[in-house]
Amino acid sequence: MEYQSEIAKRKVVLEKIKLGLIERLNLYQRVEQIDDDTPLFGHGLKLDSVDATELMVLLDEMFGIRVSVGDDPSYMRSVNSLASFVLQHQHVAASPAVAPSLNTAKINQG
Repeated sequence: MEYQSEIAKRKVVLEKIKLGLIERLNLYQRVEQIDDDTPLFGHGLKLDSVDATELMVLLDEMFGIRVSVGDDPSYMRSVNSLASFVLQHQHVAASPAVAPSLNTAKINQG
């Protein structure tokens, strides 16, 4: 059951990424025309260095992920690798060690 939940989350993230790429970078494609394994640069979507900057802004605006200098740039390899990067960061942000639980927040407030 948890496995199906992870697949569903991945599908949502992939769709959001594709839609975000189309809208932010003015790509003349529809979501269903972009394969999950499409490379972002080179022979794939043919993005360039300016697009890479836009991609980082997209990650911040859509998913609240701020890319740091220490992040391995391989996350920009394909749509799928970008989705993995997003899901990994969402998982880290949701982990109890990083984000306090709601109960702890309520106790601290009053």
